[in-house]
Amino acid sequence: MLTAELLRAMPKVQLHCHLEGTLRATSFVNLARKHGVALSYRPHEAGPFPEDEPPADASDPYAFHDFEGFLLAFAAVSRSLAEPDDYRLLASEYLEDAVAQNVVYAELFVSPSVWLFFHKTIDVRACMTAIREACEATRRAHGIEVALIADLTRNFGVESAMRTAKLAVEMKDLGVIGVGLGGDEAHYPAEIFKDCFAFARENGLHCVAHAGESAGAASVRAAVEILRAERIGHGIRALEDPSVVRLLVDRKIPLEVCPTSNFLTGVALGEAPHPLVDLDAAGCTVTIDADDPAIFKTTLTDELVYAAEMAGDDALVRFTRNAIEASFAPAETKARLRKRLEAFSLEG
Repeated sequence: MLTAELLRAMPKVQLHCHLEGTLRATSFVNLARKHGVALSYRPHEAGPFPEDEPPADASDPYAFHDFEGFLLAFAAVSRSLAEPDDYRLLASEYLEDAVAQNVVYAELFVSPSVWLFFHKTIDVRACMTAIREACEATRRAHGIEVALIADLTRNFGVESAMRTAKLAVEMKDLGVIGVGLGGDEAHYPAEIFKDCFAFARENGLHCVAHAGESAGAASVRAAVEILRAERIGHGIRALEDPSVVRLLVDRKIPLEVCPTSNFLTGVALGEAPHPLVDLDAAGCTVTIDADDPAIFKTTLTDELVYAAEMAGDDALVRFTRNAIEASFAPAETKARLRKRLEAFSLEG
């Protein structure tokens, strides 16, 4: 049995992690105070709070009860990140935690659409440069490699998504390798973003999309067939339609599955085995991740421990191997990651 201690030492690949969702709770509180914003966000209601009167929920700023509550928590965190130094801190905290868990390669989501919604004059490139500088310093010190995926964020509509896609293309020199599509899946269907994804793809970016989380199997099909997504974030509701599961299997579209996230947002039922077991059994390419680990109070190691308990140690090594192959890393990097995982498996 792979113990939590042994799993922490396993070389890991992270494919579904929103950088903003890795901000430690204490840092969130400090940044909110620094910029004079509330720890909770409600559209048209949020306002500054007095510096000498901390909000009542400062001890647990990431409390929420459903998927909408999670989106509002993510918005509140994003509002507290207002300048390049904030993003340098954010990236540094993520990287410190990643090194402690032996993450050796990561593709992280960042959300410029959200940044610009809350801070109209924010210098997106300067913030991305701060993130990249932190990543490069950690790469030199510890060898971890990090690429970035710009999330187009459904909630702000097509025009905002296209602006972000154009920004992503302009920031390929800062390690942006792709675009994603997170946010309110139920109210902003994939098909309206078809041109945004086509633009990104034509300009050399990879394309991934959240689907099958807050909307059903048809959303997964649209992400694959209309957006031509190369990976699907979550995807667990594909199980509602066997033909969509077959589509994922036949086209070898990997799924970035995040169990704790699904339970806490109500997408999956906590008392039942997570759908990843059935997806794996059906032949889908399953990878395991933590989504927004600070907000969900989890870690990638915790998610792997849970996956091992449900699917077994052999499946866990397979899920990690799947993540290596599903990544957009160069061939030489993938070869190196395979060797590290093989060495761990033999030792373990």
